[in-house]
Amino acid sequence: MDFALLLVLAVAVTGLVWLLDILWLRRVRQARVAVADTDAQAGGSEGALKQRASVKEPWYVDYSRSFFPVLLIVLVLRSFVVEPFQIPSGSMRPTLKIGDFILVNKFTYGLRLPVINTKVVALNEPERGDVMVFRFPQDPAVNFIKRVIGLPGDRIRYQGKQLYVNGEPVPKELLEENPEAAPTEFLLRELLDQRTHEIYNNPRDPGPQMREIEVPAGHYFVMGDNRDHSNDSRYWGFVPEENIVGKAFAVWMHWDGGLPSFMSVRGIE
Repeated sequence: MDFALLLVLAVAVTGLVWLLDILWLRRVRQARVAVADTDAQAGGSEGALKQRASVKEPWYVDYSRSFFPVLLIVLVLRSFVVEPFQIPSGSMRPTLKIGDFILVNKFTYGLRLPVINTKVVALNEPERGDVMVFRFPQDPAVNFIKRVIGLPGDRIRYQGKQLYVNGEPVPKELLEENPEAAPTEFLLRELLDQRTHEIYNNPRDPGPQMREIEVPAGHYFVMGDNRDHSNDSRYWGFVPEENIVGKAFAVWMHWDGGLPSFMSVRGIE
């Protein structure tokens, strides 16, 4: 289900009905009321009063007038300011957990029209280390979230669980072996362009080996922080610029099926 498309359609339909009422339907009702009042003055008061009472605003006009402003505000906020998402998988652990509800800044990388995702106002470009939401290139109806590793023109290589950007190994340090949250993994801190974040690596799994590739213009190379359990650019290629949705910047709630928790509210590094 494309919620953005449904929201746009709802705004269009309710707005059109409301406008139609202002331009035509309301005048028709007022004319019928005037006729009823004239009949009442001529002596047919009982029938005229019944006729006047029957001239009321249709339910669809009432609903449209009530819902249109609310739907329009939601559409503007969701399309151009901030949009909520829920994390459905563990590919971004330990940064993001399954059940985290995140907020995505929709204007950091420029303003885009809803549904068609066409950029109308250019602002900033993604930077290495950003956690970015985008439309999956293989199925644009599905949203993915990964970390930006390679910018247009960068040379990326991944070999022996070591990430290389433009020929240089990305520094990392071991924080903990077999952490409680992931007993089969190593928890490491990675330094990408002077920005740190934590990642998982499985020492018993050789994982994918990727020869050096160059990121084409207008595209980005992305990876999950859960390096051995992430379906990312190592497998399906690059993210086109037109697929970008926004930058994830905060976790505002966690819900794993029980009671919602707000103890995990935090910024996303």
